[in-house]
Amino acid sequence: MTPILLRADREGERLDQLLARSVDGLTRSAAQRLLEEGAVTLNGAPARKNTRTAPGDAVALSLPDPVEVDIRPQNIPLDVVYEDADVIVVNKPVGMVVHPAPGHPDGTLVNALLYHCGNSLSGINGALRPGIVHRIDRDTSGLIIAAKNDAAHLALAAQLQDHSLYREYEAVCVGTLKEASGTVDAPIARHPADRKRMCVDPKGGRAAVTHWSVLGRYPGHTHIQCRLETGRTHQIRVHMAYIGHPLLGDVVYGAKKPVRGLAGQCLHARQLSFVHPSAGTRVTVECPLPDYFSQALRKLAR
Repeated sequence: MTPILLRADREGERLDQLLARSVDGLTRSAAQRLLEEGAVTLNGAPARKNTRTAPGDAVALSLPDPVEVDIRPQNIPLDVVYEDADVIVVNKPVGMVVHPAPGHPDGTLVNALLYHCGNSLSGINGALRPGIVHRIDRDTSGLIIAAKNDAAHLALAAQLQDHSLYREYEAVCVGTLKEASGTVDAPIARHPADRKRMCVDPKGGRAAVTHWSVLGRYPGHTHIQCRLETGRTHQIRVHMAYIGHPLLGDVVYGAKKPVRGLAGQCLHARQLSFVHPSAGTRVTVECPLPDYFSQALRKLAR
């Protein structure tokens, strides 16, 4: 792909704003995604979406090759925990990808939602991510909420920003946490050498806060509950590895050898709470631990 070359002409303008006004058809949210994916450089160095420009700065944008969008509704069973005219909350199984991506053109949560919901999904996140307000990793199980209309999507996105939509996870981490609870307050950014990974970056990262508490102790491992104040990519995985206790089965941020019986990290989004976009009342939903997680705990207890 041939990069699009631009010259900044305003003092202190955010880079995502510059891209959105300079490239036809590019929205600010799309510009932010490209920045997060490492597709933009500023004066030859990787840039972040909150970077501010100075007149004369050289900006290079590498747009991905166009891909024909043809997402098929697929009759994939869904574990629906809550649903009404505005939102749907699904208990996603481990191994399911949230939306189509290179290497995963179908069989995703989006394919299943299109079959289940028909045309009643919000369009704010584009054709590839209809209804998707937030994501959880492929190898993380648990609750994820999708919006059925644009008004609901905007309301839920605002709640993500002000933390009134919050999630609680359960996880098993390696090692013994000495305290009963704690907080990791450490900014997260994309890894400078590996764009598929995240890392703690005190200077250039985005604010990220994870509260954890101990639910159970096992030889060499600790069962914990985590509540997110922010929703950065891989946040719990990065934060627990940062304090020396990577998640069991996490081959990206912990031991490289997979754990028998685990498809990925031992991490489950157990509770989700939000203010209903139409009713204005708080809705809190929970789902039980999946079999893979319960089996891991039983093995550790033996």
